Amino acid sequence: MELLEYISQWMDAHPISSSIVKYLIWAIFILSAIAFLRRLLRRKLLDTTVRYKSQKAVEFFGYFLLILVTISFFTGNIKDFALAIGLFTAGITITLQELILSVAGSFYIFFVGVYKPGDRIEINKIKGDVIDIDSIYTTMMEIGEWVSSDNYSGRIVKLSNAFVFKGPVYNYSRDFPFVWDEFNIPIRYGSDIELAKAIVVRIASETLSEYVLNSKEEWSQVVNKYYIENAEVHPTLAITMTDNWMQFNLRYIVDYKKRRYTKHLLNELIGIEIQKTEGKVQLASATFEIVSVPIINVKKE
Repeated sequence: MELLEYISQWMDAHPISSSIVKYLIWAIFILSAIAFLRRLLRRKLLDTTVRYKSQKAVEFFGYFLLILVTISFFTGNIKDFALAIGLFTAGITITLQELILSVAGSFYIFFVGVYKPGDRIEINKIKGDVIDIDSIYTTMMEIGEWVSSDNYSGRIVKLSNAFVFKGPVYNYSRDFPFVWDEFNIPIRYGSDIELAKAIVVRIASETLSEYVLNSKEEWSQVVNKYYIENAEVHPTLAITMTDNWMQFNLRYIVDYKKRRYTKHLLNELIGIEIQKTEGKVQLASATFEIVSVPIINVKKE
């Protein structure tokens, strides 16, 4: 208590010296905070680019704050310093709202693990493979648009990290790097249905055996991690009777990067096997039945 009283009396007796001491305390505190945050970011952020830009941002705001403190002390406006800082912070927040959200989004992406470079995602109606994540943007190699299926369009898309707060993020590869796919096979009425079923199921089982085996373990981990029911990973076949043919719907699991090739391979192998049946199983095409023909009167002169 006596020491504090002595310091208080000394500061009252030497106002100029006390102001300098206060300024030095503030300066040391700000510089120490900058150094501490830089070390913290160096330990926590693994990506070199993000770490570098984050450290630069800390330095920028820290030194800017130090300049404000210096101006306030040497112009005699120390009493209004807190108000000035509040107004400055509010102005920065409003003006740089999108930038602040982007920086916050980058931290959210890294610490929560929403996605990482190499993942295939869809965000803000843009689908592609993540090739880079920095403190402001996520860079993607676009998929789709004017090209069919899951092929690269060739465009590189930079998307603000703020979008992770504005809508859903679809991740094709996190936790479960497989997707379910399906396609329809039209079988003509009068075909050997049992033979057709056997062909489709056999080809699917042989072609997709590796995906089924690998996906079982991955899916069991998903079931243990999330509140979700177990699902069938083996190929399944459903038959629907339509006006023109019997529609075989084949549903199967496949690696998310090999969906197009696998569909092509299944169609090709099933088509070859159907041709070997020598007409017992036939693929159907659209047919039309003429119910009646209008009477046409022809007058011959």
